[in-house]
Amino acid sequence: MERISVGERRARLGRRHRLVRGAEAADPVEAARSMVVLHATDPATVHLSIAARVPGSEVAGTERALYDERTLIRMLGMRRTVFVVPTSFAPVIQAACTDDIALKQRKLLVKHLAEAGIAGDVEECGHWLRAVEESTATALALRGSATAQELSADEPRLRSRLAMAPGKSYAAQPYVTSRVLFQLSAEGRIVRGRPLGTWLSAQHQWSPVENWLPDGFGHKPPAEEARATLARAWLESFGPGTSADLQWWSGWTLGQTRKALAAVEAVQVDLDGVVGYVLPGDEAPEVEPEPWVAFLPALDPTPMGWKDRDWYLGEHKGRLFDTTGNIGPSIWADGRVVGGWGQPESGDVRYQLLDDVGTETAAAIETEADRWTKWLAGVRITPRGRRASPMEQQLSKA
Repeated sequence: MERISVGERRARLGRRHRLVRGAEAADPVEAARSMVVLHATDPATVHLSIAARVPGSEVAGTERALYDERTLIRMLGMRRTVFVVPTSFAPVIQAACTDDIALKQRKLLVKHLAEAGIAGDVEECGHWLRAVEESTATALALRGSATAQELSADEPRLRSRLAMAPGKSYAAQPYVTSRVLFQLSAEGRIVRGRPLGTWLSAQHQWSPVENWLPDGFGHKPPAEEARATLARAWLESFGPGTSADLQWWSGWTLGQTRKALAAVEAVQVDLDGVVGYVLPGDEAPEVEPEPWVAFLPALDPTPMGWKDRDWYLGEHKGRLFDTTGNIGPSIWADGRVVGGWGQPESGDVRYQLLDDVGTETAAAIETEADRWTKWLAGVRITPRGRRASPMEQQLSKA
């Protein structure tokens, strides 16, 4: 097998992830496509990930792509996570990942409805759920767009409560509203539109998919074909990677992962004693780029692209990842993580280096920190849908 060194992997990462000068993306869609998808659990991540890859990028340009041109779309995808996806690629994500998630989540929701005693046994709860979904979809179609609160006013059954973990200290009785909208979204019937408030808001208007995209998700490919297409896109952006990396990133089963790699005729390579994969013809070394640095936001797709992170992270996991495996804001130099950043109440970007990077790289990092302070212009990014990493907590109090 051809050997691909850690240095070569870092060189590939810099160029293919649009972090090297001269390899930047031209616009938000190209930035998203180069990463396959952008993480959108935390709404700020989308804007910051694009700004790290598109020179001169502004929030307004990303919002235009999302809400006016609709060349980017928010949708549920791999690992039951919300991503921003190039709209043309959305049918592939839907067929490769989201359809399976929708099936599993429907069974789980019906089970929870039955446990809460909402409509009798499991079969009756299944009928109840279908009726509520159709009523909710009709209400949304009549409104054109709506919030969850508006839809629950139109369909009172959305205010039914589940009984989660009864008898436990963490027991809860949430409304069924978010679960029903989640299900309709997972099945590609409704989409998340503009946020309620600023670009940092995690609350969105909902719209029927036909109102947002005339052709919906278009003609979906068969599931196995879609998984092969997604595996090819991942290898183009993140290869070389292992089968375990792709399985973790995609959320597939081991069998689905192996079939997808076989379908694209992935080539085995040696990653320092571990079997990795690249696309056919992608084994050749890549010219090492000029030195580069980058400040990436929490949950940026670069550090979240592989299960095994030692080759770019070193010993810094405990400082930069939260307890659930989500990375906080990170600083990169030449394809490896060298520190982290955060914002105190002033909104200035503060950082801490974890490695000795040398005088020139340290100066470039200082310049980049100043650039991000100006770009954020006093806007303070705080964790949404995740816990702050230890370093982020420390720097946010500075």
